[in-house]
Amino acid sequence: MTNPTRDIAAYLAQFDDIPGTRVYTARRARQGYHLNQFAMSLMKADNRERFKADEAAYLSEWTLTQAQKAAVLARDYNAMLDEGGNIYFLAKIFSTDGRSFQYAAGTMTGMTQDEYAAMMLAGGRSPEGQRSIQAALSMNAEEALQAELDRSADGESR
Repeated sequence: MTNPTRDIAAYLAQFDDIPGTRVYTARRARQGYHLNQFAMSLMKADNRERFKADEAAYLSEWTLTQAQKAAVLARDYNAMLDEGGNIYFLAKIFSTDGRSFQYAAGTMTGMTQDEYAAMMLAGGRSPEGQRSIQAALSMNAEEALQAELDRSADGESR
């Protein structure tokens, strides 16, 4: 049974606490609706050609924020995600550019495509340091408290 008094905003805020991860929530879906619709328009060859001919003009036909337009023009996929883009819709953009998913993922992690491929073939990114920010802060506080208790037990003082 679910807790009817659960604060949904607090629950969803937990997802913003995962370093380097953007969880695609309903809020992000609403934020990126027009960005994702633009990206999906690139499934049609005539739209891809119009976009490639004059990107800024094609983008002006869509109800995008300035930040969304800037992110698309810069091919800043992390910024597009921050602006509500869904990676599966954004794939239409890098596909239009003749780029692979592996290439886009590399740019999103600050790596070249080859570096990204090698990292993934070697087992992926280490989970160390990729945990909850709040949990890490809590852990550090608990460790500090335990160290203080240990010092007190040993008769040390600060």
